[in-house]
Amino acid sequence: MNTPYRRDVVKMLADSCQRHDMVMGIYYSIPDWHHKNYPNQGRHHEMFGPRAGDEPNLKEYFRYMENQAEELCTKYGEIGQFFWDINVCCYNNTAFNDRLRQLQPSMVINNRGPENWDFQTSERGIPDGMEFPCRTEAVQSLGRESWGYKIDEDYYSCKHLIRSIDRVMAMGGNYQLNVGPHADGTLDPRDIASLKRVGDWYNRVKEAFGDAIPATTMITDVTPNMRDPMLLTRRGNTVYVHLPDDTETDGIVVKPFDMLPLRATLLNNGQPLETSVDMPASLHREGRKYLRVRGLPVNEITGETLIIKLEFDPALCE
Repeated sequence: MNTPYRRDVVKMLADSCQRHDMVMGIYYSIPDWHHKNYPNQGRHHEMFGPRAGDEPNLKEYFRYMENQAEELCTKYGEIGQFFWDINVCCYNNTAFNDRLRQLQPSMVINNRGPENWDFQTSERGIPDGMEFPCRTEAVQSLGRESWGYKIDEDYYSCKHLIRSIDRVMAMGGNYQLNVGPHADGTLDPRDIASLKRVGDWYNRVKEAFGDAIPATTMITDVTPNMRDPMLLTRRGNTVYVHLPDDTETDGIVVKPFDMLPLRATLLNNGQPLETSVDMPASLHREGRKYLRVRGLPVNEITGETLIIKLEFDPALCE
């Protein structure tokens, strides 16, 4: 309210979320460079030293910060997530995290503030592994240089974003994709184009996520040099094969599966796929048969992650 705009923009956002049946989250940057009590020292995400009129006092600053956070969790209805960020001054008041939970019992808190957090946050990069060991939300921005609008921004390719979303969600994580709007609230045309393309892919393959659980531990070849890099998710007798990296050929081998599915479908376009259980010549030294999925349109679909739906006989999955 203490800006030339003279309106409570947080309330406007909260009211809009409630109208559209969305639960709002709060982002809170621990440093406030312009507050007189914040001890700017030129560290990461800080100004170089105090300015004229500053009165550096970390204890007073933390009191101010906690009052703000408590106000945010009491005045705006249901809050689903509290996202601390940029903890360069090592704020670790675990009792205050507990206080926020009292105010918002259904709210989860990330790991960039006090150490009694609910979920971890990986930023930008595509993680390694098969399954996250704890509750995780990856955060990514459409632009590489900033989380807000930037005139000379370098934009990530849709293919990179899709690969990142697929890997994080197949590992059991949540994914938050950031857009930096113009000063007037409008979105850059490049942002809109990226969101439409990513959303189009996601809407075609989303059944592989949702209540499907990570299942990559079902396969045996998960080394960095694995023949056909893949991740798996599963819902009952249905297994989803995620191919986040470009495949070398139009056929893959799913180790150690050795039974035929009732059907195999490429979610990207609904195309039926050929399956067999046999021994590829290149794997003859292993002396056993594996499930093969063939006929992937690797030359026709090149800008997105392929996801294969394998439906098995329920009796064989018990």
